[in-house]
Amino acid sequence: MIVTFKSAAAGDVIMFGDVARQMMEAMGKEPGEKGIVTVEQLPEAIARLRAAIAADKARWQGVAEEERPAEEKTPNGSQRPFVSLSQRGAPLLELLEWAEKGKKPVVWGV
Repeated sequence: MIVTFKSAAAGDVIMFGDVARQMMEAMGKEPGEKGIVTVEQLPEAIARLRAAIAADKARWQGVAEEERPAEEKTPNGSQRPFVSLSQRGAPLLELLEWAEKGKKPVVWGV
């Protein structure tokens, strides 16, 4: 499943469903096929996602590249290249920040 985060303030951010659910949880939102971060909720969602990204960066700080996982399992059991939460979350954080500046909500759906 693919989830697209959208806002009238910036371009779309497209993620695999499992990654999108992880981002929704990081923002403090209930994971689901459809949802919204209202204009009023944007500051908290941004702060929560920034904190999750900072925690992830701290987790990997000092870990040599060759010691980091090369792959990760997908929900269906296959493998894909490992991508950290901080790398995955950066585009979504940027979308949230643009949405806050433009006073536009962020929505998602399949």
